[in-house]
Amino acid sequence: MQSGTGKRGIRGDCLLVREIADEKHPFIYEDELATKARAIIREFALRILPVTDGDKNLLGKVSRRDVMTISSSVSPIKVRGIMTEPKYVATVGDDIDQTAKEMLRHSAWYAPVVNSAHDKTYRGVLSLEDFIRASLKTNPNKLSKTVSEIMSKKIVACSPDDEIDNVWRLMKDKSFAGLPVIRKDALVGIISQKDLLESGKTLPTFESTKGRFRSPTKISTIMKTDVTTVVPSSRIEAVARIIVAKNIGRVPVKDEKGRLVGIVDREDIVRLLINKKREKNE
Repeated sequence: MQSGTGKRGIRGDCLLVREIADEKHPFIYEDELATKARAIIREFALRILPVTDGDKNLLGKVSRRDVMTISSSVSPIKVRGIMTEPKYVATVGDDIDQTAKEMLRHSAWYAPVVNSAHDKTYRGVLSLEDFIRASLKTNPNKLSKTVSEIMSKKIVACSPDDEIDNVWRLMKDKSFAGLPVIRKDALVGIISQKDLLESGKTLPTFESTKGRFRSPTKISTIMKTDVTTVVPSSRIEAVARIIVAKNIGRVPVKDEKGRLVGIVDREDIVRLLINKKREKNE
């Protein structure tokens, strides 16, 4: 855990976590039912739900992946039974640039925020989107590059005919929050953990008897077909605004023939912002 000690200087420089973190982000107590955590994550479209004790001290977090293991709407399992350790925890006094760098290093898109390294009182959640949003307000010129300069060209995708259970396993094994859906190199949709959770079709657990004998459900039944896309010549600033406005983690890139040629996600954008900061300091 990093502990920030710097003071804010010129507007836009030395921002602290407390200035941009979401202090109203929901949390849940460890002794509440896991099914309640699932309901909260669904209702508020959350990626993570911090878990605290009765004194509001941070104990862990529950993610979409965690709640998708619950096989019943009346499961007696408590939150403490499914919660996991956060990949990274920030404090309110941390420098935002350093925090974003650490979040990328730990592959943490969302980080619970506490008072300090010694005071674990829960204060909210910081997301990479918060960092992008702040940068759009203070330094949009840092995002002047084109999509082609930072997009990922090694694309992992699925087909509309793939079974939901298999796609969920792939997303879980590769730590993907979403996948483009293609047919003959053409983008036809996108599927995310949020879509899988809301559909309820990955439950009960994959290896159950009921699961083996039920009719497989195809990705085409739940994928989103109204997909926002950009072209390689689009500016990164435009992609950043799409991610913040639509609360999505990635934007597919298509060429003039409609073929999927890349993906830009929030990590790509944050990495660019951090590198720009380093170039300025050097």
